[in-house]
Amino acid sequence: MALTDTAVRNAKPKEKPYKLGDSGGLFVIVRPNGAKWWRLKYRFGGKEKQLSLGVYPDVSLHQARRRRDEHRQLLADGVNPSGHRKVEHAVTGDGSPDESFEAVAREWLSRQLPSWSEGHARTVEYRLVAYVFPTLGTRSMTDIGPQDILAMLRPIQEAEKYETASRVLMVVRQVCVYAIATGRITHNIAASVRPALTQAPPSKHFAAATDPKEIGPLLRMIDGYAGSPVVLAALRLAPLVFTRPGELRHAKWADIDLDAAEWRFRVSKTQTDLIVPLSRQAVQILSNLRPYTAHQAEWVFPGARNNGRPMSENAVLAALRSLGITKDQATPHGFRATARTALQEQLGFPVHVIEMQLAHRVADALGTSYNRTSFLPERKKMMQAWSDYLDDLRTKTTA
Repeated sequence: MALTDTAVRNAKPKEKPYKLGDSGGLFVIVRPNGAKWWRLKYRFGGKEKQLSLGVYPDVSLHQARRRRDEHRQLLADGVNPSGHRKVEHAVTGDGSPDESFEAVAREWLSRQLPSWSEGHARTVEYRLVAYVFPTLGTRSMTDIGPQDILAMLRPIQEAEKYETASRVLMVVRQVCVYAIATGRITHNIAASVRPALTQAPPSKHFAAATDPKEIGPLLRMIDGYAGSPVVLAALRLAPLVFTRPGELRHAKWADIDLDAAEWRFRVSKTQTDLIVPLSRQAVQILSNLRPYTAHQAEWVFPGARNNGRPMSENAVLAALRSLGITKDQATPHGFRATARTALQEQLGFPVHVIEMQLAHRVADALGTSYNRTSFLPERKKMMQAWSDYLDDLRTKTTA
C-alpha cells in the first residue's frame, strides 16, 4: 500500500527503528530519535543494495518518489545509482555526511564514551582515524561491502600487524552493529571478513616464574634492589597483590584503607569495582612507604620527576632489568600468572576465587555476575596465605 504524506508525518518513533514502505523499493525508516530517512532498495549485479534519498520533511514524499524514479531509470540503463552518485559527489563536492562511515562511527563512539576508560577511548579513536577513515570515512554506509573492508585491512596485514588488523576489524564490526540498530544498514557488512584475514601467529605469554624453586630466588633479587624506595615498594608489592601493572601504578592513597587492610578501585579494563585484601606484609610495605609519598601526592607511587603523575610504566620493568632479571625470567604482568598458577597448584585455592581476585569475570554461586564483594572472606584468607607462602619461598635456599 502506497504511503501518504499524512502517514509519514504522523509516524511516531518507537524503541527500535522501523520501516514504512511505499512502492518501487521506496521506504522510510523511522528512528528512535524521531528522524525519518528515505531509502531506496534495489538490486544491481545480482546483489541487494540500498541508497539514501534524504530526510523527511526536508525531502517530501513527492520529492522522494521523484528521486526513486530517477534512480530506477538509471537501473534501466544499466547504471548503478550508488556508483553514479559517487561520481556526482566527486565532481560537485556534495555528500551525505550524516550517512558516511565516519559520521556513523563518531556517533557510535560518542555513545560509548561514558562507559569507557579514557585510554580505551583514545585507542579506539586512533584505530579509526589511522586506518579506517582514510579509505572508508567519506563513503556511505550503504555503499561499503566486505571487499572494501578487506582492502582497507590489507596494508595492515602486509606490514605483518596481524593483531592490529584483527582489532581494527573488531571496531568496524561494532560500528556496523550500531549502524544496523539505527537503521543505516540492514546487515553487518564486516561479519564475513575475518576468515579472509591472515591469522596472527600464537602470541607469547608474559614471562612468569611458576616453579617454586624459581620464585624464591626472584624475590630475594627484588629485595636487593638499591634504587628508589618508591620503586622498591612497587617491586615488593606487585607479587603480593598481583594486579595489572597499570592498576598498581595508578594506585591512590584515597583508595587504600590500611586499618581495614583493603585497597578498593575500579578496574579500567572491565569497568568493575575490585577489592584487594591486603595481607600483613602488604600493609607493612605501604605503611613504610606512606611517609615518603602520602604528603606530596595523591599517588601511592608518584613519578620521579613529577609527583603530579603516577610512576612511569617502565619504572618497575627497568628495575627488574637492572637486577639482572631478564625478560624471559619475569615481567611486571607475569606476577599475575605466577599467582594464578601457584595459588591453584601449590596452595589448592578454588579457581573461581582466584579468578575473582584477578578481576576476571566469573559467576558466583547464585549465578550472578561479578561484584566486588563476591567471595571476599575467601579472598582475604587466600591473600594472606599467598603472602605467607612467598615469605616461606624467600627464606628457603636451593641446593
